[in-house]
Amino acid sequence: MNYTLHQLQIFLKIVEKQSITKASEELYLTQPAVSIQLKNFQSQFPIPLTEIVGRKLFVTDFGREIAHSAERILNEVEGINYKMQSFMGELAGRLKISVVSTGKYVMPYFLSGFMKSNTGVDLIMDVTNKTKVVEGLENNEVDFALVSVLPDHLKLNKVDLMKNVLYLVGNPNYFEQILLSKSMFVKDTPLIFREQGSATRLAMESYLKRRQIQVGKRIELTSNEAVKQAVIAGLGCSVMPLIGIKNELSNGDLKIYPKKGLPIQTTWNLVWLRSKKLSPVASSFLDYLGKEKERIIQEDFSWYEKY
Repeated sequence: MNYTLHQLQIFLKIVEKQSITKASEELYLTQPAVSIQLKNFQSQFPIPLTEIVGRKLFVTDFGREIAHSAERILNEVEGINYKMQSFMGELAGRLKISVVSTGKYVMPYFLSGFMKSNTGVDLIMDVTNKTKVVEGLENNEVDFALVSVLPDHLKLNKVDLMKNVLYLVGNPNYFEQILLSKSMFVKDTPLIFREQGSATRLAMESYLKRRQIQVGKRIELTSNEAVKQAVIAGLGCSVMPLIGIKNELSNGDLKIYPKKGLPIQTTWNLVWLRSKKLSPVASSFLDYLGKEKERIIQEDFSWYEKY
């Protein structure tokens, strides 16, 4: 056996993406280069790692076993590098954070200074919906998660970062006013929802239920950015977090429509399992937040006070 760490990395990415083309894009390599490395790696095993069925690549059971071993090897190598940096006096390791989709407008500001001061720290930030964020916490796959609604079935520690405010918004070029009623009328404004599992959708549905508003025309989209673009295009209106629509409000693409019971206000919380033993990197990040949180809010989110 004479495989290289580079070949292990390429094979892992092929297994993850189930595609040589997608793996090459992720690795910033040409497709032929990835194919050659896969061929060279395969030549060292008498059993197939992958197979092509109907022009689609499938990983064999043996290939998956090799992928698991490859992941362990690469993690060990990474650990050696972190230990070396630690002995040299640097904070080194990996920080893993799972963030609900709207949180992508928040979390980078609280990470930027920490990452610049600690060059030996590698960051992995997964942006997804609330359901998957909670799953990552439950499975102990991350150090921290950023949520605006706390999952009540988990025992968590938390740091309150900042407020999360949601308004009813639409494009003023398409809607003079937003018509919502307790009975469904043809003239009622179409409402655009996030997908099931989204905290923003939960907040929006709770508001509609409290106000006993019946929804006529309903549109469902699977990301906050998709909802925003649909609202700008005049497909309908939506209840959206203020944090993600700053520029659109400033340039007039979106307008806040006052309604009784709005805005909805929650809090962005950085959470972690109460039973989790935090790594030195994770502990250092919490210390950083304790010292810098208020400064970050003041410098980067003071515009919030205008609304």
